[in-house]
Amino acid sequence: MSAELASPTEFTMKRPLFNRSSAIRWVTSHATQHWRIIIMLFVGALGNAALAAVVPLLVGDAFNAMLKSPPDTSLLLPLALTIGGTQVIRGVLQLGRNFGAELLGQRLEREIRDELYITLLGKSMTFHSLQPVGDTMARATNDVREVNLMFSPGINLVIGSLFFLIMPILFAPRYNPALIITPAIFAIIYFIALVRYLRNLEPISDEVRASFGDMNSHLAESLDGVETVKGAAQESAEVERFIFNARRVRDAFIHQGDTEARFIAFLLYGIAIAGGLTHALFLFQNNQLNTGQVIGYFGLLRMLDFPTFTATWAYTQVSMGVSSAKRILELMNRENKLDQNSTGKTAEMRGEIEFRNVSFAYPDTGEAILENISFTVKSGQTVAIVGQTGAGKTSLVKLVNRTYDVTWGQILVDGVDVRDWNMASLRSQISIIEQDIFLFSRSISDNIAFGKPGATRDVVETAALAAQAHDFIQTLDNGYETVIGERGVTLSGGQRQRLALARAFLTDPRILILDDSTSAIDSATEDKIQHAISTAAKGRTTLLITHRLSQIRWADLILVIRKGKIAAIGTHEELINSSDAYSRIFR
Repeated sequence: MSAELASPTEFTMKRPLFNRSSAIRWVTSHATQHWRIIIMLFVGALGNAALAAVVPLLVGDAFNAMLKSPPDTSLLLPLALTIGGTQVIRGVLQLGRNFGAELLGQRLEREIRDELYITLLGKSMTFHSLQPVGDTMARATNDVREVNLMFSPGINLVIGSLFFLIMPILFAPRYNPALIITPAIFAIIYFIALVRYLRNLEPISDEVRASFGDMNSHLAESLDGVETVKGAAQESAEVERFIFNARRVRDAFIHQGDTEARFIAFLLYGIAIAGGLTHALFLFQNNQLNTGQVIGYFGLLRMLDFPTFTATWAYTQVSMGVSSAKRILELMNRENKLDQNSTGKTAEMRGEIEFRNVSFAYPDTGEAILENISFTVKSGQTVAIVGQTGAGKTSLVKLVNRTYDVTWGQILVDGVDVRDWNMASLRSQISIIEQDIFLFSRSISDNIAFGKPGATRDVVETAALAAQAHDFIQTLDNGYETVIGERGVTLSGGQRQRLALARAFLTDPRILILDDSTSAIDSATEDKIQHAISTAAKGRTTLLITHRLSQIRWADLILVIRKGKIAAIGTHEELINSSDAYSRIFR
């Protein structure tokens, strides 16, 4: 594990740092944390293979005893008991091997899921805006599962088969040193063929996992936008797109199967059995081996069937696991410039905000969204931000809590650069209510208390009353315990926004940002919420992105944004007479 491999993250948890320089090193650094289980796996595999090799040796001895004249039957019972005893022990060791591999795989799956989830929470909004959700879900579910399967049954069978491959080489010379030739040549050619097989399989495994991720991305996107698909009567077109992606997955699996079928392990095994038996019979004919030794040697050669029969799909499973680990690691290592700054400033905010020559551009486009923005907001002031769609209003307010980081310039809160604040302290004192409200598939009470877990029912109801949400909540079947649908689809737009307001009121932020958050509220409810917002704004700094004149007029300061620049700044009375841009918006 290497500390220099750590990359700054927006959110992290204290846990061992794993080597992320390559997929194999990353998985290995996870696995070596469980070295006791690995030892159990190897001991079980070695013991299992060694005791399996005992059987043909003892069977050969039994044949020799019976071929004596007269037959020596006194040896049969001890040999039978020995075989039975060794196989009972072998069964225990095999159980230990399988249990160890399964335990290791399950633990790694759990750890990798945790690590990936924590890393995804730490990624910036720029990352999440560009990364398809469906592909992320494919990596977080199927690819993580493939890493588990890489260990059990994958590596479990690989280790077991390698010991089975070694045993004939170790035990054959006890009969005649020349008998090592066949299993040794088999092992050499087997590994040469295996290296070539894995080299050919690697890009195919990558394509299998990538095509599945693409298919999953399209599926998630189609289901998330199913209303749009049905509204435009594009069901047939979306089905065709899905069929195309599904065919790509099918073709990748067929290509994988074709490569597996070309692996020559079975041919090598057949040649080894024929060649080894011929060699043994030649030695027998020259009185260098007896019958029992020929039978024992043939039984040892039969041990090669385990690495032969498991090779194709066990190594395929390992290759799939490595490809999946690459995809997971690529997601976690994706560039992320936001740092939670755990040693940064932690203090109660006053709410002063200053923009100093701020410019911002999204990394993927490089096109400037905001240019040379400078203004100051005193603690407790309410600022209305107005401008045409696409002017950069939302991007501006999202720089305050570091949803995005400025490209140039500085944003100061209470005189301290936001990048010098502890991320958790900064964001816990800033609430943003967006136009597109996100609610979780949980109870209404849990959604309101999301920013303050453990809040009492009285506190939740007080926040709901302030947001004018209490009355409609009471009309629901289970009141505050009503579980709402995903993203709050079972509620109207106005109801969702009132719940978002209640969530913001509950956290009692020092800076409140409302991004056109009353756009879906009717006029009657707007008057009530306007009063609630006015009350909530007292004593805290409030930034309003709005087109509602009633909200604009009572703001202490108005910013007019045009094409990413400040076109005008001042009070309503000042701007109505001095700014053509504001006058046009106001009219």
